[in-house]
Amino acid sequence: MLRSCLITLQLIVSVLVFGQGTVPGPKLIPQPVSMQPGAGTYTLPNAVSIDLSDQVPGLITISEQLSERIKSTTGFNTSIVRNMPNAVIRLQLNKQADASLGKEGYLLEVNDRGIRISANEAAGIFYGLQTMWQLFPPEIESKTVVKNMSWKIPHVNIKDHPRVAWRGLMLDVARHFFTKQQVKDFIDNMVKYKYNRLHLHLTDDQGWRIEIKSLPKLTEVGAFRAERTGRWGEFKKQQPGEKSNYGGFYTHEDIRELVAYANARFVTILPEIDIPGHSLAMIAAYPELVCTPGKYQVSVGDRFMIWPGNGKFYGILDNNLCPANEKVYEVLDKVFTEVAQLFPYEYIHMGGDETYKGFWEKSAAIKALMKKENLKDQHEVQSYFVKRVGKIIESKGKKMMGWDEIMEGGLASGAAVMSWQGEKGGIEAAKMKHPVVMSPNTFTYVDLYQGDPLAEPPTYGMVRLSKSYSFNPIPPGVDSGYILGGQANLWSERLHTVRHAEYMLWPRGWAIAEAVWSPLAVKDWKSFVDRTEAHFTRSDFAGTNYSRSMYDPIVNVKKVKDSTIEVSLSSEVEGINIHYSFDEFEPDTFYPVYKTPLQFPAGASNLKLVSYRDGKQVGKRITLPLADLRKRAR
Repeated sequence: MLRSCLITLQLIVSVLVFGQGTVPGPKLIPQPVSMQPGAGTYTLPNAVSIDLSDQVPGLITISEQLSERIKSTTGFNTSIVRNMPNAVIRLQLNKQADASLGKEGYLLEVNDRGIRISANEAAGIFYGLQTMWQLFPPEIESKTVVKNMSWKIPHVNIKDHPRVAWRGLMLDVARHFFTKQQVKDFIDNMVKYKYNRLHLHLTDDQGWRIEIKSLPKLTEVGAFRAERTGRWGEFKKQQPGEKSNYGGFYTHEDIRELVAYANARFVTILPEIDIPGHSLAMIAAYPELVCTPGKYQVSVGDRFMIWPGNGKFYGILDNNLCPANEKVYEVLDKVFTEVAQLFPYEYIHMGGDETYKGFWEKSAAIKALMKKENLKDQHEVQSYFVKRVGKIIESKGKKMMGWDEIMEGGLASGAAVMSWQGEKGGIEAAKMKHPVVMSPNTFTYVDLYQGDPLAEPPTYGMVRLSKSYSFNPIPPGVDSGYILGGQANLWSERLHTVRHAEYMLWPRGWAIAEAVWSPLAVKDWKSFVDRTEAHFTRSDFAGTNYSRSMYDPIVNVKKVKDSTIEVSLSSEVEGINIHYSFDEFEPDTFYPVYKTPLQFPAGASNLKLVSYRDGKQVGKRITLPLADLRKRAR
């Protein structure tokens, strides 16, 4: 009896310390619901048998994926078998459903007999395999065979299931086009961390990325523009005679292929057609759809909106569809007919964000519409448009979702809200009993700065890794029954390449993954940092880019008198020493360590910083000009 109690106590302590990150062990992201580590390890033999309990299509596909992945990295022989009790990896569907696991939960057991994963449904088996893969050494992420490697996996018992059903990533393919293969690669990377919704932002001012056969100009004209390299928002407009040599789009066949690829990995694709604003690519193809007559072209990234701050914006150019034009709704009916046929998911996202209404206010057609429909203001004009679009989408057998601006002027019946302007819109929509996806820019916009602006690619706003990690998809006091889940958004205005996109997404994408999968009780920042560092190594072997900005100093500046400023430094990560110099030489461990706020010595024009931990450089070298810091102080 005493021995039994001691074993039980040991298991409880093991689960607790893994949650707190105080003892070495499996470095899993997202953190599972419960984990009981064992004492030994299991070594993968060079002949790997994969046993299926049922020959169901989903399970067969998963086993084939697993078999190929093992062969491509280990070089081992693999075989898929049936009813083999001593198989190396056993994938079993429960004969009687375990209610605590739901549709996506799983049990994972590793011991001397091998690896066993059980679940109620094939999705649970798939997520159990993602966890299993993370238990292997980081070399398992290699895309080529790693020779002379002992593939050991620790003994462990894991019970796991997601916190929310919607675990999304948004990829903006409109501002910069990503190829079909790049989207597939994106799916492969997101499922490693148990994401299950891919939100494709398919249309915007800078590109229309989906073939609509009944409206060929949308891609003939709207999918291409002149190529620009440099700083977004500072590009010159496309000049007369300049070739439209940059862009692309997905054909119907491409979309079907992507949907099938995603479905095989338990990812649902949500298509977004962003209207009535952000429609310049559509208007370039069909200029009769705008309220303001003129010549229009696809934006190359030139500035045609002004953002003075505090959420305000002004349009220099009308980039909105005209709610008073009946042809707009005829065109949209054709668009959503084809979109609905291509994407099997129940929702279609219609955007609805950032619609500048200044041109509508000047439009005689809009004034006539307002009088006819008894609309009080421009918010009700947009609501009129959104409700009509909602009926079009509903006529295709789908449900409508939009950004939280679709609430302005009155929310359409049955519409789902994706809350991006903080949490307020989502909370309000949930109280109105509408489905909500929480995607607040204050936590989940992974295209924003994650470190000091002088050490990062140019963007706007700041969302540090620790801020993303604190994201809670279910705000306190909200009925969780109306919260579908949470999502991170990767806007691509400034992301020209996959490497840049990966740098912005990871590790913040890991933080959001844990927020939407793991229970609050097991989340711990210190543990997450430790596990993130392990996944840096895994990403190196996978060839996936990521940011190490969590090591860089956080710089705070205040004015103390006249033109004198004081610089305070801190860090997201424990154990960091920030070395600094004012003498124009790059600091290292022989230079002073920051301890108290700094003031520039007379004659100094730059403060240079670098982060070390345990004598090793971990952060970027950062130069902070005095002139820039004075601007910050103001």
